[in-house]
Amino acid sequence: MWTCERVIGADLDVSEVAALYRASTLAERRPVEDTGRFAAMLAGANLIVTARAGDGRLIGIARSLTDGVYATYLSDLAVDAAWQGKGIGRDLIRATQDAAPQAKLILLAAPAAVDYYPHIGFERHNSAWTRSHTATT
Repeated sequence: MWTCERVIGADLDVSEVAALYRASTLAERRPVEDTGRFAAMLAGANLIVTARAGDGRLIGIARSLTDGVYATYLSDLAVDAAWQGKGIGRDLIRATQDAAPQAKLILLAAPAAVDYYPHIGFERHNSAWTRSHTATT
C-alpha cells in the first residue's frame, strides 16, 4: 500500500528523489548528477505530489508547474520500477489534477511511456514543440 500527498519541493531530500529517478529510469533524461540543478528543479516546481510506501520509502513523484486554473505541465512522473503497474502513476496524476481541477494537464511522454498515457485517458496532441536552451535563432 502507498499514500500520495502534496509536498513542497524544497523540503524534499534531493538524494532520495534522485534515487527514485534512477530506480524509475527517469534519471536517463534528467540532470540528477548535477545536485544543484536537480535541487533547483525540485524547489522551482509549484506542484509536487509524492507516493510513499507504508514504510515511508519514496516510490513515486509527480513534479509539475501550474497556474492552477488553465494549465498544469506535468514535467516528471516517476515510479520506482519495482512498484510500476500497481496504479501509483494513476494516483499521482489524479492527485495532481485534484490540486488544480480547472487546469488542463499537459505532458511530454518519455519514449518508453508513449503507450501508457492513452491507457489512462490522455489524448495525443500533434502540435507540441520543444526548444533547448542551446538553440540559436
